[in-house]
Amino acid sequence: MREFWHTMRRYVAPYKKYLGWSVLLNMLSAIFNIFSFALVVPMLRILFNVNTKTYSFIPWDSVTGWKGFGEAFANNAYWFTEQLITRHGAAWVLLILCLFMIGMTALKTACYFGSAGVMVPIKNGISKDLRMKIYRKILSLPLGFFSEEKKGDIIARMSGDVQEVETSITSSIEMLVKNPILILFYFCALLVISWQLTLFTFVFAPLMIWVMGVIGRNLKKRSLEAQQLWSDVMAQVDETLGGLRVIKAFIAEKKMASRFNGVTDAMRKRVSRVNLRQSLAHPVSEFLGTVMIMIVLWFGGNLILRGGSMVDAPIFIYFMVMLYSIISPIKDISKAAYSIPKGMASMERINKILDAENGIVEAEHPLPLDSFEDSITFDHVYFRYPDDGKLILEDIQLTIPKGKTVAIVGASGAGKSTLVDLIPRFYDTESGSIRIDGKDVREVRVADLRSLIGNVNQEPILFNDTIFNNIAFGVEHATQEQVEKAAKIANAHDFILEKEEGYDFVIGDRGVKLSGGQRQRISIARAIFKNPPILILDEATASLDTESEKIVQEALSRLMSSRTTIAIAHRLSTIKNADEIIVMDEGRIVERGKHEELLALNGFYRKLNDMQAL
Repeated sequence: MREFWHTMRRYVAPYKKYLGWSVLLNMLSAIFNIFSFALVVPMLRILFNVNTKTYSFIPWDSVTGWKGFGEAFANNAYWFTEQLITRHGAAWVLLILCLFMIGMTALKTACYFGSAGVMVPIKNGISKDLRMKIYRKILSLPLGFFSEEKKGDIIARMSGDVQEVETSITSSIEMLVKNPILILFYFCALLVISWQLTLFTFVFAPLMIWVMGVIGRNLKKRSLEAQQLWSDVMAQVDETLGGLRVIKAFIAEKKMASRFNGVTDAMRKRVSRVNLRQSLAHPVSEFLGTVMIMIVLWFGGNLILRGGSMVDAPIFIYFMVMLYSIISPIKDISKAAYSIPKGMASMERINKILDAENGIVEAEHPLPLDSFEDSITFDHVYFRYPDDGKLILEDIQLTIPKGKTVAIVGASGAGKSTLVDLIPRFYDTESGSIRIDGKDVREVRVADLRSLIGNVNQEPILFNDTIFNNIAFGVEHATQEQVEKAAKIANAHDFILEKEEGYDFVIGDRGVKLSGGQRQRISIARAIFKNPPILILDEATASLDTESEKIVQEALSRLMSSRTTIAIAHRLSTIKNADEIIVMDEGRIVERGKHEELLALNGFYRKLNDMQAL
């Protein structure tokens, strides 16, 4: 429960005013309920004519203490009722009492509805805040975090786990606000009616709580296992959607369906156990509550039948009505005792994202960096990925002057992409430093650093939005003229105009409605629109056909002009004119120079060139 209260303090704070209204309305609902049922006593006495006592009015100024006030209030109420019966008759008084009870019940239900209504913004607000917090955390976490986590698992935590928190925990908030208030007020009413019967009754309450605790003790653990299986389901769905082409090409539909059936069947069994245990809450509490009421009915009824009770039959019936009223909130609390552990299991999984440490730490006193004037320097840089003992980059020493084009080549796994990922601080170096204009990138604001850099990747990363918004992505107040100018430089303007909606054409998930070359030209137009002084090209033409490559290469040449460019390339023909070519092998720079110089060395570069010439 400590985790639950910590979660509540963390997320309910913005909605304190709603919580205050809920407490007030629930208190009024309980008061109106007590007084509405209190009218049962005079009604029964009128109907069955069991009242043989004669009442006389007690002056209010003679009353002392809360007990005296309660006795005087009850005495004067009966006296006033007797006076009305004498003047208007029992039938007329009974009608007035019935109408009054209807009015009290209407007030009670109105307060009950109001208390439920003010909880809606709290429940929905917590869910929305939680999703936004996860989403912002996802945006802030470094790329290294996502290399360790399955995308489907993250989606499952943001969907299924948040839904479980919304269903289990936020639904329990109302129960935990309303029910303790009702229990307190009803318990006080029972004490006023008969403290002897009340003490006898609540001897059995600890037994109920103990039984419910035994049943729900390991619910959190089982729920955690069930939610992990839900993550596996979502991960497989994500893999299937991303690999449908391969699945169909290799006729692997049955194999994938079998894998999915295995995961979903395991989830079904686990969820069935959780739901079965949770479904015990209502019948067990119902049974124990009925047992308690029957015991009290037997005990109190015997006292009345023998004439030894301190209460008469109408009062005893009122006591039983109030006792039954207190059973319902106790049962609701028992449901919360089941729901909370289940929701906390999901909250535990969510907290693995929210509490994840971000290794990319902003400098406490960042240096200014609003332009690029001189060079990018790698000074004895070493790097290895977290939780991986293998050294990826080893003693990298490299200077890239402003306005120059530096190409990086090498076999797959040589560390080329990792090297350029260190410049915008997607990762931090293990040792050594990377400096821009003499300033260590770890000592400047990340936003300032990345504002100087544009990226064009091998696989264009586009969004399910219009062409206009994809080109203007990340730039505020873009104009049509500016976007069109960028598209023209990227050789994209003509094919965009061929679309019926033009720049308002929605390109689909990851640009699926465009060809590979068109997607890449949109990606280049986006980089042009940003107009960064430093450009990183990560095998930007590697996946294109010859015709598309030629068009894209023209666009890249325009983009690279007057910019400092770092280009990763497999096709050596695209980087022959680079100012310097860096050859990497197993995380080290093994050769460097211009195209002709490297060929003359007859080393790694010559080998790569000869392989592509075959």
